[in-house]
Amino acid sequence: MKERERIRQQLIAAPRVVAAIVTAVREQVPAYAVLDDSRLQEVRAIAAWALDRLLHLWVTDSALTPADLRRFRGIAAARAADGRPVQAVLRAYRVAATVMTDEVAAATPPPGAPDAFALARMALTTLDTLAEEMAMAYTATSEDLTADRDRALRLLLDDLIAGRHASVGALTDRAARLGRQLPDPYCLLVAEPADGHGAAVTQETAVGLLGSLDGHGGEVTSLATVRGSRVVLLLPAAAGGAAPRALGERGLRGCAISGESPDRIAVAYRLAADALDTAPAHAHHPARVLTDGDAQVLALLGGRPATTPDQIGRLILGPLVQPGRHHLMEALTTYLDTGSANAAARKLGLHPQSLRYRLRRVSDLTTRDPRDPWQRLTLDIARTIAP
Repeated sequence: MKERERIRQQLIAAPRVVAAIVTAVREQVPAYAVLDDSRLQEVRAIAAWALDRLLHLWVTDSALTPADLRRFRGIAAARAADGRPVQAVLRAYRVAATVMTDEVAAATPPPGAPDAFALARMALTTLDTLAEEMAMAYTATSEDLTADRDRALRLLLDDLIAGRHASVGALTDRAARLGRQLPDPYCLLVAEPADGHGAAVTQETAVGLLGSLDGHGGEVTSLATVRGSRVVLLLPAAAGGAAPRALGERGLRGCAISGESPDRIAVAYRLAADALDTAPAHAHHPARVLTDGDAQVLALLGGRPATTPDQIGRLILGPLVQPGRHHLMEALTTYLDTGSANAAARKLGLHPQSLRYRLRRVSDLTTRDPRDPWQRLTLDIARTIAP
Protein backbone atom coordinates (compact mmCIF):
# COMPACT_ATOMS: atom_id res chain seq x y z
CA MET A 1 0.00 0.00 0.00
CA LYS A 2 2.88 2.36 0.70
CA GLU A 3 4.09 2.08 -2.89
CA ARG A 4 0.62 2.81 -4.22
CA GLU A 5 0.28 5.85 -1.95
CA ARG A 6 3.69 7.10 -3.04
CA ILE A 7 2.64 6.93 -6.69
CA ARG A 8 -0.73 8.53 -5.90
CA GLN A 9 1.01 11.45 -4.24
CA GLN A 10 3.31 11.85 -7.25
CA LEU A 11 0.40 11.99 -9.71
CA ILE A 12 -1.85 14.22 -7.63
CA ALA A 13 0.98 16.71 -7.09
CA ALA A 14 1.77 16.95 -10.81
CA PRO A 15 -0.58 19.36 -12.68
CA ARG A 16 0.61 17.88 -15.96
CA VAL A 17 -1.36 14.68 -15.28
CA VAL A 18 -4.74 16.43 -15.32
CA ALA A 19 -3.56 18.47 -18.31
CA ALA A 20 -2.61 15.23 -20.12
CA ILE A 21 -6.06 13.76 -19.39
CA VAL A 22 -7.88 16.84 -20.73
CA THR A 23 -5.66 16.97 -23.82
CA ALA A 24 -6.21 13.29 -24.58
CA VAL A 25 -9.98 13.61 -24.13
CA ARG A 26 -10.14 16.62 -26.47
CA GLU A 27 -8.01 14.83 -29.08
CA GLN A 28 -9.91 11.54 -28.98
CA VAL A 29 -13.51 12.60 -28.30
CA PRO A 30 -14.86 15.07 -30.91
CA ALA A 31 -17.66 16.34 -28.64
CA TYR A 32 -14.99 17.67 -26.27
CA ALA A 33 -12.77 19.19 -28.95
CA VAL A 34 -15.18 22.09 -29.49
CA LEU A 35 -15.71 23.06 -25.84
CA ASP A 36 -15.07 26.70 -24.94
CA ASP A 37 -12.87 27.81 -22.05
CA SER A 38 -15.67 27.89 -19.49
CA ARG A 39 -16.63 24.29 -20.29
CA LEU A 40 -13.00 23.19 -20.27
CA GLN A 41 -12.61 24.53 -16.74
CA GLU A 42 -15.42 22.21 -15.69
CA VAL A 43 -13.76 19.29 -17.50
CA ARG A 44 -10.46 19.99 -15.73
CA ALA A 45 -12.18 20.14 -12.33
CA ILE A 46 -13.98 16.85 -12.95
CA ALA A 47 -10.77 15.23 -14.23
CA ALA A 48 -8.84 16.32 -11.12
CA TRP A 49 -11.56 15.03 -8.79
CA ALA A 50 -11.98 11.72 -10.66
CA LEU A 51 -8.21 11.15 -10.75
CA ASP A 52 -7.97 11.65 -7.00
CA ARG A 53 -10.94 9.34 -6.29
CA LEU A 54 -9.79 6.54 -8.62
CA LEU A 55 -6.28 6.55 -7.23
CA HIS A 56 -7.71 6.49 -3.72
CA LEU A 57 -9.76 3.41 -4.64
CA TRP A 58 -6.58 1.76 -5.91
CA VAL A 59 -4.61 2.60 -2.79
CA THR A 60 -7.31 1.41 -0.41
CA ASP A 61 -8.65 -1.52 -2.47
CA SER A 62 -12.14 -0.02 -2.10
CA ALA A 63 -15.12 0.73 -4.31
CA LEU A 64 -17.06 3.83 -5.27
CA THR A 65 -19.09 5.20 -2.37
CA PRO A 66 -22.75 6.27 -2.58
CA ALA A 67 -21.53 9.89 -2.54
CA ASP A 68 -19.24 9.17 -5.50
CA LEU A 69 -22.10 7.60 -7.43
CA ARG A 70 -24.40 10.56 -6.70
CA ARG A 71 -21.81 12.93 -8.07
CA PHE A 72 -21.26 10.88 -11.22
CA ARG A 73 -25.02 10.65 -11.75
CA GLY A 74 -25.22 14.42 -11.36
CA ILE A 75 -22.51 14.86 -13.97
CA ALA A 76 -24.42 12.57 -16.36
CA ALA A 77 -27.64 14.51 -15.78
CA ALA A 78 -25.85 17.79 -16.54
CA ARG A 79 -24.49 16.34 -19.78
CA ALA A 80 -27.98 15.24 -20.79
CA ALA A 81 -29.23 18.78 -20.17
CA ASP A 82 -26.52 20.41 -22.27
CA GLY A 83 -26.86 17.83 -25.05
CA ARG A 84 -23.45 16.15 -24.89
CA PRO A 85 -24.00 12.54 -26.07
CA VAL A 86 -23.72 9.91 -23.33
CA GLN A 87 -21.47 7.81 -25.58
CA ALA A 88 -19.01 10.69 -25.74
CA VAL A 89 -19.14 11.17 -21.96
CA LEU A 90 -18.40 7.51 -21.25
CA ARG A 91 -15.63 7.44 -23.86
CA ALA A 92 -14.08 10.47 -22.16
CA TYR A 93 -13.89 8.50 -18.90
CA ARG A 94 -12.30 5.53 -20.67
CA VAL A 95 -9.70 7.82 -22.23
CA ALA A 96 -9.03 9.40 -18.83
CA ALA A 97 -8.60 5.97 -17.23
CA THR A 98 -6.12 4.99 -19.94
CA VAL A 99 -4.05 8.13 -19.34
CA MET A 100 -4.14 7.47 -15.59
CA THR A 101 -2.86 3.91 -15.96
CA ASP A 102 -0.13 5.09 -18.35
CA GLU A 103 0.97 7.71 -15.83
CA VAL A 104 1.02 5.13 -13.02
CA ALA A 105 3.13 2.80 -15.17
CA ALA A 106 5.55 5.66 -15.91
CA ALA A 107 6.07 6.47 -12.20
CA THR A 108 9.57 6.20 -10.76
CA PRO A 109 9.98 3.49 -9.68
CA PRO A 110 7.03 1.84 -11.42
CA PRO A 111 4.54 -0.31 -9.50
CA GLY A 112 5.10 -4.00 -9.16
CA ALA A 113 3.04 -6.58 -11.00
CA PRO A 114 0.48 -7.14 -8.19
CA ASP A 115 -0.13 -3.38 -7.86
CA ALA A 116 -0.41 -2.96 -11.63
CA PHE A 117 -2.92 -5.84 -11.75
CA ALA A 118 -4.92 -4.26 -8.92
CA LEU A 119 -4.97 -0.95 -10.81
CA ALA A 120 -6.29 -2.60 -13.98
CA ARG A 121 -8.95 -4.49 -12.04
CA MET A 122 -10.04 -1.33 -10.20
CA ALA A 123 -10.24 0.64 -13.45
CA LEU A 124 -12.31 -1.99 -15.25
CA THR A 125 -14.68 -2.49 -12.32
CA THR A 126 -15.12 1.23 -11.74
CA LEU A 127 -15.70 2.01 -15.42
CA ASP A 128 -18.29 -0.75 -15.60
CA THR A 129 -20.13 0.72 -12.60
CA LEU A 130 -19.85 4.25 -14.00
CA ALA A 131 -21.21 3.19 -17.39
CA GLU A 132 -24.32 1.71 -15.80
CA GLU A 133 -24.97 4.50 -13.29
CA MET A 134 -24.27 7.38 -15.67
CA ALA A 135 -26.22 5.87 -18.55
CA MET A 136 -29.25 5.43 -16.29
CA ALA A 137 -29.02 9.00 -14.99
CA TYR A 138 -28.49 10.39 -18.49
CA THR A 139 -31.48 8.47 -19.86
CA ALA A 140 -33.72 9.51 -16.98
CA THR A 141 -32.82 13.18 -17.42
CA SER A 142 -33.32 12.98 -21.19
CA GLU A 143 -36.72 11.39 -20.69
CA ASP A 144 -37.71 14.09 -18.21
CA LEU A 145 -36.68 16.77 -20.69
CA THR A 146 -38.56 15.10 -23.52
CA ALA A 147 -41.65 14.47 -21.36
CA ASP A 148 -42.05 18.20 -20.85
CA ARG A 149 -41.34 18.88 -24.49
CA ASP A 150 -42.58 22.45 -24.66
CA ARG A 151 -40.49 23.42 -21.66
CA ALA A 152 -37.50 21.57 -23.09
CA LEU A 153 -37.81 23.45 -26.38
CA ARG A 154 -37.93 26.77 -24.54
CA LEU A 155 -34.86 25.77 -22.54
CA LEU A 156 -33.11 24.83 -25.77
CA LEU A 157 -33.66 28.29 -27.22
CA ASP A 158 -32.77 29.90 -23.88
CA ASP A 159 -29.45 28.04 -23.95
CA LEU A 160 -28.88 29.00 -27.58
CA ILE A 161 -29.35 32.72 -27.09
CA ALA A 162 -27.35 32.68 -23.84
CA GLY A 163 -24.46 30.80 -25.44
CA ARG A 164 -24.79 27.88 -23.01
CA HIS A 165 -23.78 25.07 -25.32
CA ALA A 166 -20.74 22.98 -26.07
CA SER A 167 -21.19 22.95 -29.84
CA VAL A 168 -23.75 23.38 -32.58
CA GLY A 169 -23.59 19.62 -33.10
CA ALA A 170 -24.57 18.94 -29.49
CA LEU A 171 -27.51 21.30 -29.76
CA THR A 172 -28.55 19.76 -33.07
CA ASP A 173 -28.64 16.34 -31.40
CA ARG A 174 -30.58 17.79 -28.47
CA ALA A 175 -33.11 19.36 -30.84
CA ALA A 176 -33.47 16.10 -32.76
CA ARG A 177 -34.38 14.23 -29.58
CA LEU A 178 -37.18 16.77 -29.13
CA GLY A 179 -38.43 16.37 -32.68
CA ARG A 180 -36.96 19.64 -33.95
CA GLN A 181 -34.38 20.52 -36.56
CA LEU A 182 -32.51 23.77 -35.97
CA PRO A 183 -33.20 26.05 -38.94
CA ASP A 184 -30.21 26.73 -41.16
CA PRO A 185 -30.20 29.37 -42.50
CA TYR A 186 -32.12 30.97 -39.68
CA CYS A 187 -33.75 34.25 -38.70
CA LEU A 188 -33.65 35.29 -35.04
CA LEU A 189 -36.58 37.59 -34.35
CA VAL A 190 -36.77 39.59 -31.11
CA ALA A 191 -40.04 41.49 -30.62
CA GLU A 192 -41.60 43.76 -28.00
CA PRO A 193 -44.77 45.90 -27.59
CA ALA A 194 -44.79 48.59 -30.26
CA ASP A 195 -45.14 51.42 -27.75
CA GLY A 196 -42.17 50.13 -25.79
CA HIS A 197 -44.12 49.76 -22.56
CA GLY A 198 -47.31 47.92 -23.41
CA ALA A 199 -48.76 44.84 -21.75
CA ALA A 200 -46.14 42.27 -20.82
CA VAL A 201 -45.63 39.53 -23.38
CA THR A 202 -46.16 35.93 -22.34
CA GLN A 203 -45.28 32.51 -23.65
CA GLU A 204 -48.77 32.47 -25.16
CA THR A 205 -47.79 35.60 -27.11
CA ALA A 206 -44.70 33.81 -28.35
CA VAL A 207 -46.62 30.67 -29.32
CA GLY A 208 -49.28 32.67 -31.13
CA LEU A 209 -46.69 34.64 -33.08
CA LEU A 210 -44.84 31.43 -33.86
CA GLY A 211 -48.02 29.86 -35.19
CA SER A 212 -48.51 32.69 -37.67
CA LEU A 213 -44.94 32.47 -38.96
CA ASP A 214 -44.11 28.75 -38.88
CA GLY A 215 -45.86 27.87 -42.11
CA HIS A 216 -43.77 30.40 -44.03
CA GLY A 217 -40.59 28.44 -43.39
CA GLY A 218 -41.72 25.07 -44.71
CA GLU A 219 -40.97 22.25 -42.25
CA VAL A 220 -41.81 23.08 -38.64
CA THR A 221 -38.41 23.92 -37.16
CA SER A 222 -39.07 27.09 -35.17
CA LEU A 223 -38.51 27.72 -31.47
CA ALA A 224 -40.00 30.38 -29.18
CA THR A 225 -39.28 31.75 -25.71
CA VAL A 226 -39.73 34.92 -23.67
CA ARG A 227 -36.91 37.01 -22.25
CA GLY A 228 -38.19 39.70 -19.90
CA SER A 229 -40.60 41.89 -21.86
CA ARG A 230 -39.62 40.43 -25.23
CA VAL A 231 -40.52 37.47 -27.42
CA VAL A 232 -37.63 35.60 -29.05
CA LEU A 233 -38.23 33.35 -32.07
CA LEU A 234 -35.75 31.21 -33.97
CA LEU A 235 -37.23 30.77 -37.46
CA PRO A 236 -36.22 29.48 -40.87
CA ALA A 237 -34.81 32.42 -42.82
CA ALA A 238 -37.70 32.22 -45.29
CA ALA A 239 -40.18 33.02 -42.52
CA GLY A 240 -38.56 36.37 -41.76
CA GLY A 241 -40.34 38.10 -44.63
CA ALA A 242 -43.72 37.56 -42.98
CA ALA A 243 -42.59 39.09 -39.69
CA PRO A 244 -43.75 42.72 -40.23
CA ARG A 245 -47.37 41.78 -40.83
CA ALA A 246 -47.44 39.19 -38.03
CA LEU A 247 -45.93 41.66 -35.56
CA GLY A 248 -48.23 44.48 -36.65
CA GLU A 249 -51.32 42.33 -36.07
CA ARG A 250 -50.21 41.83 -32.46
CA GLY A 251 -49.08 45.38 -31.72
CA LEU A 252 -45.42 44.39 -31.70
CA ARG A 253 -42.23 45.73 -33.25
CA GLY A 254 -39.01 43.83 -33.65
CA CYS A 255 -35.54 43.23 -34.97
CA ALA A 256 -34.69 40.24 -37.19
CA ILE A 257 -31.09 39.03 -37.52
CA SER A 258 -30.31 36.56 -40.28
CA GLY A 259 -26.68 37.20 -41.18
CA GLU A 260 -24.95 35.42 -38.28
CA SER A 261 -23.72 31.83 -38.49
CA PRO A 262 -25.44 29.03 -36.49
CA ASP A 263 -22.70 29.04 -33.85
CA ARG A 264 -23.32 32.76 -33.21
CA ILE A 265 -27.02 32.76 -32.31
CA ALA A 266 -26.10 34.28 -28.93
CA VAL A 267 -24.33 37.11 -30.79
CA ALA A 268 -27.41 37.59 -32.98
CA TYR A 269 -29.62 37.86 -29.90
CA ARG A 270 -27.42 40.48 -28.23
CA LEU A 271 -27.31 42.46 -31.48
CA ALA A 272 -31.11 42.43 -31.82
CA ALA A 273 -31.75 43.20 -28.15
CA ASP A 274 -29.29 46.10 -28.19
CA ALA A 275 -30.94 47.45 -31.35
CA LEU A 276 -34.36 47.48 -29.68
CA ASP A 277 -32.81 49.15 -26.63
CA THR A 278 -31.28 51.99 -28.64
CA ALA A 279 -33.38 52.50 -31.79
CA PRO A 280 -35.17 55.87 -31.93
CA ALA A 281 -38.92 55.80 -32.38
CA HIS A 282 -38.70 56.86 -36.04
CA ALA A 283 -36.51 53.85 -36.84
CA HIS A 284 -39.56 51.60 -36.45
CA HIS A 285 -42.01 51.33 -39.31
CA PRO A 286 -45.21 49.25 -39.50
CA ALA A 287 -44.18 47.77 -42.84
CA ARG A 288 -40.76 46.52 -41.80
CA VAL A 289 -38.70 45.28 -38.88
CA LEU A 290 -35.19 46.31 -37.97
CA THR A 291 -32.61 44.08 -39.62
CA ASP A 292 -28.92 43.23 -39.35
CA GLY A 293 -28.03 46.48 -41.10
CA ASP A 294 -30.08 48.62 -38.70
CA ALA A 295 -28.65 46.77 -35.70
CA GLN A 296 -25.07 47.22 -36.92
CA VAL A 297 -25.61 50.94 -37.59
CA LEU A 298 -27.06 51.38 -34.09
CA ALA A 299 -24.09 49.56 -32.59
CA LEU A 300 -21.77 51.85 -34.55
CA LEU A 301 -23.63 54.98 -33.43
CA GLY A 302 -23.48 53.73 -29.83
CA GLY A 303 -19.69 53.50 -30.01
CA ARG A 304 -19.59 49.69 -29.90
CA PRO A 305 -19.21 48.59 -33.55
CA ALA A 306 -19.84 44.87 -33.89
CA THR A 307 -18.48 44.46 -37.42
CA THR A 308 -16.32 46.17 -40.04
CA PRO A 309 -17.31 49.25 -42.07
CA ASP A 310 -17.28 47.29 -45.32
CA GLN A 311 -19.61 44.67 -43.83
CA ILE A 312 -22.02 47.41 -42.74
CA GLY A 313 -21.83 48.75 -46.27
CA ARG A 314 -22.71 45.35 -47.73
CA LEU A 315 -25.60 44.88 -45.30
CA ILE A 316 -27.16 48.25 -46.07
CA LEU A 317 -26.28 48.84 -49.72
CA GLY A 318 -26.42 45.21 -50.80
CA PRO A 319 -26.89 44.90 -54.58
CA LEU A 320 -26.04 48.55 -55.20
CA VAL A 321 -22.33 47.79 -54.97
CA GLN A 322 -22.54 45.12 -57.66
CA PRO A 323 -21.21 45.80 -61.16
CA GLY A 324 -23.69 47.42 -63.53
CA ARG A 325 -25.46 49.42 -60.84
CA HIS A 326 -23.10 52.38 -60.61
CA HIS A 327 -25.83 54.65 -61.95
CA LEU A 328 -28.11 53.71 -59.04
CA MET A 329 -25.36 54.30 -56.50
CA GLU A 330 -24.62 57.63 -58.15
CA ALA A 331 -28.29 58.62 -57.98
CA LEU A 332 -28.48 57.71 -54.29
CA THR A 333 -25.26 59.51 -53.42
CA THR A 334 -26.29 62.67 -55.26
CA TYR A 335 -29.75 62.61 -53.66
CA LEU A 336 -28.19 62.28 -50.20
CA ASP A 337 -25.75 65.11 -50.95
CA THR A 338 -28.32 67.54 -52.35
CA GLY A 339 -31.34 66.63 -50.22
CA SER A 340 -33.95 66.55 -53.00
CA ALA A 341 -34.76 64.62 -56.16
CA ASN A 342 -35.02 67.79 -58.27
CA ALA A 343 -31.61 69.08 -57.16
CA ALA A 344 -30.03 65.66 -57.68
CA ALA A 345 -31.57 65.40 -61.17
CA ARG A 346 -30.21 68.83 -62.15
CA LYS A 347 -26.73 67.91 -60.90
CA LEU A 348 -26.74 64.65 -62.86
CA GLY A 349 -28.39 66.14 -65.97
CA LEU A 350 -31.40 63.84 -65.65
CA HIS A 351 -35.12 64.39 -65.85
CA PRO A 352 -36.57 64.40 -62.29
CA GLN A 353 -38.76 61.40 -63.16
CA SER A 354 -35.68 59.45 -64.23
CA LEU A 355 -34.01 60.28 -60.92
CA ARG A 356 -37.09 59.22 -58.99
CA TYR A 357 -37.25 55.96 -60.93
CA ARG A 358 -33.64 55.24 -59.93
CA LEU A 359 -34.43 55.98 -56.30
CA ARG A 360 -37.36 53.54 -56.47
CA ARG A 361 -34.94 50.92 -57.80
CA VAL A 362 -32.62 51.71 -54.88
CA SER A 363 -35.52 51.19 -52.51
CA ASP A 364 -36.50 47.90 -54.17
CA LEU A 365 -32.97 46.50 -54.09
CA THR A 366 -32.05 47.58 -50.57
CA THR A 367 -35.54 47.46 -48.98
CA ARG A 368 -34.72 50.97 -47.73
CA ASP A 369 -36.63 54.04 -48.84
CA PRO A 370 -34.24 57.03 -49.17
CA ARG A 371 -37.17 59.35 -48.34
CA ASP A 372 -37.67 57.78 -44.90
CA PRO A 373 -35.56 59.67 -42.28
CA TRP A 374 -34.15 56.60 -40.52
CA GLN A 375 -33.56 54.58 -43.65
CA ARG A 376 -31.95 57.59 -45.32
CA LEU A 377 -29.59 57.87 -42.34
CA THR A 378 -28.57 54.22 -42.60
CA LEU A 379 -27.96 54.58 -46.32
CA ASP A 380 -25.93 57.74 -45.76
CA ILE A 381 -23.78 56.09 -43.08
CA ALA A 382 -23.20 53.01 -45.21
CA ARG A 383 -22.11 54.92 -48.30
CA THR A 384 -19.89 57.12 -46.14
CA ILE A 385 -17.98 54.40 -44.29
CA ALA A 386 -17.94 51.64 -46.93
CA PRO A 387 -14.82 51.42 -49.12
